[in-house]
Amino acid sequence: MDLRRAGTRYPGGDPEAGIASLHAFSFGAHYDPDNLRFGPVIACNEERLAPGAGFDEHPHSHTEIVTWVVEGELTHRDTTGHETVVRPGDVQRLSAAGGVRHVERNDGSVPLTFVQMWLAPLDPGGDPAYEIVRGIADSTPYALPEAGAMLHVRRLGRTGERTAVPDAARAYVHVVRGVVRLGPHELEPGDSVRAEDEKGLELVAVAAPVEVLVWELGG
Repeated sequence: MDLRRAGTRYPGGDPEAGIASLHAFSFGAHYDPDNLRFGPVIACNEERLAPGAGFDEHPHSHTEIVTWVVEGELTHRDTTGHETVVRPGDVQRLSAAGGVRHVERNDGSVPLTFVQMWLAPLDPGGDPAYEIVRGIADSTPYALPEAGAMLHVRRLGRTGERTAVPDAARAYVHVVRGVVRLGPHELEPGDSVRAEDEKGLELVAVAAPVEVLVWELGG
């Protein structure tokens, strides 16, 4: 298991514009040839937007973009005609495919924090697609066949509670809130683990409530 602490993420964004970003993978000006991707996962960005702040219209292509709101509300608009408010517990996916442009803003009155994960598709190109699942349950994984991946949301409400990490060729684990133990490691918010060919892993709550995003990835 490859443990990455929150403090090692690359800082970014535009603080004067109310945008603070933390990147778990090589991103933009922070180029790291040894940290380009893990399986299909090519980005895991934590974004903090002050009220009224946001990302103006910008392009994406050949990327599966999955967004998880931690607190606040995210307003999404794209050039395929979708305009949505994404709230905590919702899973939003934008398949950029051959090309799409979108806007992401905090139109609310309180700070917004969200985690955005980018995955490389198995077959680039095609037509853009959009989907949002409202209030996804722990027992309902979100399948992303376009990238050969599946997202599991794990929530633990009390100390000592545990849950299994899916056995997979690769698993990417990102802690959203709380403190959790995974194998020999104690993980805090923003920490992540990249596991390969591990079996029987469990997440155990150390300080609840715990919320963890787990990507089950193919070989």
